[in-house]
Amino acid sequence: MLRQAVILVGGLGTRLGERTKTVPKPMLEIGGRPFLDTLIDELARYHVFDEILLLAGHKAEIVETHYSGAAKGRSKILVSRETEPLGTGGALVHARDLLHDRFLLLNGDSLFDFNLLDLIARAQGGRVHMALRDGVVGDRYGRVVLDGDVVRDFIAPGAGATGPVNAGIYVVDKSILADIAKLPASLEQDVFPRLAASGALRGTAYRGYFIDIGIPDDFVRADYELREKLRRPAVFFDRDGVLNHDSGYTFETHKLEWIEGAREAIKAVNDAGYFAFVITNQSGVARGYYEEHHVVALHNWMADQMALIGAHVDAFEYCPDHPDGTVARYCRTSDRRKPAPGMITDLIKRFPVDMTRSMVIGDKQSDIEAAQAAGVAGYLFQGGNLEAFVKQCLASTGKR
Repeated sequence: MLRQAVILVGGLGTRLGERTKTVPKPMLEIGGRPFLDTLIDELARYHVFDEILLLAGHKAEIVETHYSGAAKGRSKILVSRETEPLGTGGALVHARDLLHDRFLLLNGDSLFDFNLLDLIARAQGGRVHMALRDGVVGDRYGRVVLDGDVVRDFIAPGAGATGPVNAGIYVVDKSILADIAKLPASLEQDVFPRLAASGALRGTAYRGYFIDIGIPDDFVRADYELREKLRRPAVFFDRDGVLNHDSGYTFETHKLEWIEGAREAIKAVNDAGYFAFVITNQSGVARGYYEEHHVVALHNWMADQMALIGAHVDAFEYCPDHPDGTVARYCRTSDRRKPAPGMITDLIKRFPVDMTRSMVIGDKQSDIEAAQAAGVAGYLFQGGNLEAFVKQCLASTGKR
C-alpha cells in the first residue's frame, strides 16, 4: 500500500514577479489561505497517506516554520530543505533517505481535482505512472503521446498540438533516482523522456478541474474561483447495513463482511466528483461493548481496503452516545445521533458541500429522518448490490 505523498515546493516562481520574492509560490494565498494548505487538505481526505513530505527550496524557512512537525488527519508532515536549487529531479535525490520505495509525487503550484486513488490503483506497471489532464484547449502546455497507457513521446507547446497534458501528479518508484547522473536535474526534461523511450513510463488521462498558479492570469483566476470549484455534492452513507452486513455491534476487522458492491459504490461516488462520507451510530461504545479507538481502527482498515480498488471515504463520522448507555461519559442524548442530523451538519461546516445535490443512503428510517432534518434527499437501501443502487441514486439526483 502506498503511504507517502511528496510535494515539490522549491521553485522560484519568477513568472509571478514580486509576489514570490519573499514567499514561496505554493505558500501564496489563494482564496484566503496558502495554496499549499489546500493541496494538503486534498491529500488528507483520502485517509491513506501516513506521511506528507514537502521538498522545499526557495524561502524554505517559511515552509519549515509553517509545516515542520505538523499533522493533518492521519498524515504527519515532514520538510526536506535544499540549500541550493537542484531541479525537480535533484530535489528527489536530495531527499532520497526520506523517500519510500513508492510514493505519490505532486507539483506544489497546481491542483487537479480527480480521484487520486484511481491513479494509485492503476499504477502497477512502469516506474512512473503519470496523471494526465484530458480536454485542455490552447497552446500553453506540451502534449503527451499515449499508446494505451504507455507514454511514447512528448510534444512541445505550440499551435496544433493535441492530446492530454502532464498534470504534474505521478506515482513514482524510487528506483528512478539511479537514472539521475548529475545535478541539477529536471524530471520533465531529463528523466521522463528516457523512461518513455524505454517503455517504462505510463499515463492515465482524467477529466476534472485543473489550475496552475504559475502565471499571473491563472493565479488571479485561481484566487477567485478555487473555493467554489472545490464545492461538491456529497453522499452520506450509513455504515452497518449499507457498507457492511449488520451483524450487531461490529468493531473487529475479521468480522466485517462487505455488502456486495460496497467499495465499488464508494468509488462510483468518488469518480462522479462527490464527497463520500460515513455517518454511523455506534452505541456499542456507550454500552461498553468496545471503545472509540476500536471504531477508529476499523474505519482506518476499511479505508485501506477501499484504497485497493481506488476508492476512499472523505470523512468517517460516528456517534458513540446513547441515553441508555452503561458507560457514564457516553450516557446522554446527542444531536449527532441519528435521526438527529448533527453528524451531517458538522460535516458541512468542515467541507464545502453543495447541499442541493447531496443525499443520505441508509437502511433504517432514522437515516431518512436525519436526511430530512438536514434538508437533503434520503434513499432507503434494502439490500442487493450497493454499486447499482448508488448509481441509480446519482442519476436520479443529477436530474433534479
